[in-house]
Amino acid sequence: MARTGPPRTPNLPPEIVPLRARQFRIPKTFSALRHRNYRLFLIGQFISLAGTWMQIIAQGWLVYEISGSELALGIVGFAAAIPALLISPFAGVVADRVSRRALLVVTQSGAMLLALTLAALTFTGIVEVWHVVLLATGLGVVNSFDGPARQAFVVEMVGREDLPNAIALNSMTFNSGRIIGPAIGGLVLVLVGAAWCFLLNGLTFVAVITGLLMMRLPPRKPNGNNLSPWKQMASALEYLGHQPELRALLLMALAFSLFGISYSTVLPAFVDKVLAQGAAAFGTVNAMTGIGAVSGAFIIAKWGDRGQRGRWLSWAILGFPLVLTVFALNTFYPLTLVLAVGLGVCFMMTFTLINTLLQTQLVDEMRGRVLSLYTLTFFGFTPFGNLMIGSLSEWIGLSRAMVLSAGLSLVTAAVILYLIPSVRRLP
Repeated sequence: MARTGPPRTPNLPPEIVPLRARQFRIPKTFSALRHRNYRLFLIGQFISLAGTWMQIIAQGWLVYEISGSELALGIVGFAAAIPALLISPFAGVVADRVSRRALLVVTQSGAMLLALTLAALTFTGIVEVWHVVLLATGLGVVNSFDGPARQAFVVEMVGREDLPNAIALNSMTFNSGRIIGPAIGGLVLVLVGAAWCFLLNGLTFVAVITGLLMMRLPPRKPNGNNLSPWKQMASALEYLGHQPELRALLLMALAFSLFGISYSTVLPAFVDKVLAQGAAAFGTVNAMTGIGAVSGAFIIAKWGDRGQRGRWLSWAILGFPLVLTVFALNTFYPLTLVLAVGLGVCFMMTFTLINTLLQTQLVDEMRGRVLSLYTLTFFGFTPFGNLMIGSLSEWIGLSRAMVLSAGLSLVTAAVILYLIPSVRRLP
């Protein structure tokens, strides 16, 4: 009697079994990579972010080289972040109304043009601090729209099941670029100058734009809400009024951006004046911070689904200012590199866990707007922290300013956790 049913795959050695017959299993740590669109996104992001970190390193060193002023570094940081304070809430409304992929193509193209403009100014030798301030402001406008759209876009690529893993992998990719970018950027900066860092950064945006255009996405239902942007933001605030844990997460992001991560603004001056090192050391310190950040993101990707995210966030956000205090008071360069790894671990665990806890608890129709408020709190108030630490550094000294900033970060985080203790129990 003839055998019916699908043919069996013969028991052949693995090296000669047809590719379609093999079963590939992606480890749970990287489960979001099973989505083709997300793989395209991640590859483009990795290349582009490496270039972005090259520019960050070169821009900070260029401004300090031109001005010799910690305050100038603070002003540039202020200019880069202030647009988020004014634009982010309404950018979230836009991200809920239009195609997020199309919006990202526009923002990435804008960032590319700004990087190439800075490269041209630097190559011709006419660049001045006010040029950098103006271009940093333009990039801040671009990032104000890019942030909410990019974060809300993740769920469209991977779905809710793989969303926490995708956020962790995003963080890992971001900081892999933070390792490679400063390492290459420091080398390029020393060998051929800042202009080449800006040019290479501009070219890397081609990768992320190409990846976005290659994606195959189902049609997205438009937001049927025809309320004015003001009323749509009011509805998001009303939604948050009934979610104390979400409010606590946003307040943590606000405190961390104001007092925690602002130290990076004066890092070029710290490397020069306190550690008595040059541009190569500045790139190395940033690379070591990136190594720590990748490690923190990997921890979240591998073990972050065990129902302990709230507890882990509490330890990370309280541990960061303690490490920063030791970092600020230390003058021994090798120990600085070790402490930089610790800063990276605590920073990335804080950043990733706040983002993950927000996204996993949000309803989809509020995603863009609430994430725009997250962008506002985490990035929109950063300019005030940048300006504060830049001014304090010239007034009381670099190390004292960084210690004061760390102390404020520790106290505010502790108060938030005390007033809303349920954050520690978030899964």
